[in-house]
Amino acid sequence: MNKKLMLMLLSMSVIFTGCGGSGDTSGSEQVVLQVAFNQNEEHPQYLAIKEFGEILSEKTNGSYTLDIYPNELLGAQKETLEMVQSGTIAMTVVANSLLETWNSDFGVFNLPYIFSSIEHQKAIITDPTITADLYNSIMDDGIKVLAGFHGGVRNVYTSTGPITTPEDLAGLKIRVIQSDTNIKMMELMGGTGTPMGQGEVYTAIQTKVLDGAENNELIFNDLLQYEVAPYYSYTQHLMLPDMLTISSEVWNELPADVQTIFNEEMPNMIDLEFESFAKAVETSLANAEAQGAIITKDIDITPFQAAVAPLTESLLQSDVQKEIYARIQETSSQY
Repeated sequence: MNKKLMLMLLSMSVIFTGCGGSGDTSGSEQVVLQVAFNQNEEHPQYLAIKEFGEILSEKTNGSYTLDIYPNELLGAQKETLEMVQSGTIAMTVVANSLLETWNSDFGVFNLPYIFSSIEHQKAIITDPTITADLYNSIMDDGIKVLAGFHGGVRNVYTSTGPITTPEDLAGLKIRVIQSDTNIKMMELMGGTGTPMGQGEVYTAIQTKVLDGAENNELIFNDLLQYEVAPYYSYTQHLMLPDMLTISSEVWNELPADVQTIFNEEMPNMIDLEFESFAKAVETSLANAEAQGAIITKDIDITPFQAAVAPLTESLLQSDVQKEIYARIQETSSQY
């Protein structure tokens, strides 16, 4: 189905039919919540949302179901977030950085080397004493954050050789996320940050426009980037969460018992996503290595951390950011 027609049908659909706020889902007509997703059906986040949808349907006797649209069928993340904001669709998964448009405090989770480990990230983004106010802070803008997902650990990979020190990045053009912060981060790490859409990266490395890129193991493997940049080095410079969001309008129309199901099942969904991501990383690395990729894990990241420290200090602007950052630093050694 053509994307324009699909969006037209979605915008014409009645999201809520026959549902009051009484909290009683028995006898109500079926409510289908459309969920936009930018990656494929094998992705850990898709699998976790799919299982949650099955549980939601089971617990509401089929009154509430999820209809997930993967592979950017409804558009890129920015587009689908705007659709959630307007209530055209119910939910979408987006990079945490996109939420900074409405509240810059979300940026604290995007700082380089902010988390000491994946377990540390999980503990922070699932702790309501840290996140509750932040996740609800843009409700008036039409968006509620339901949960934070692991979005992978970003590492540098090149066509030239392993990266074990900042000096190894000297003179190398590395693709980064399209933001001034990430350009500056790569500059401090020793390279030249070059913003570019993901669809152009493979060819750009192949034609020597780029010397490499930085991303997680799933992207490195799934997009076959090991073919043109086989040296994958664990710089571990970013651990960006992705956020499952829902339209404030949709959320407010959910009966109390359905909201309870969401709240009770979010931790289970997050557990599954983190577990599935870990397995996917193992599979991706094994396949990339089998295809000739050279993985360098034993890297002293201390020089990289020191190099980007001034960026972290400059980006901590608000009292909320500073408070969350302090909480993260206090718990770092526990993980």
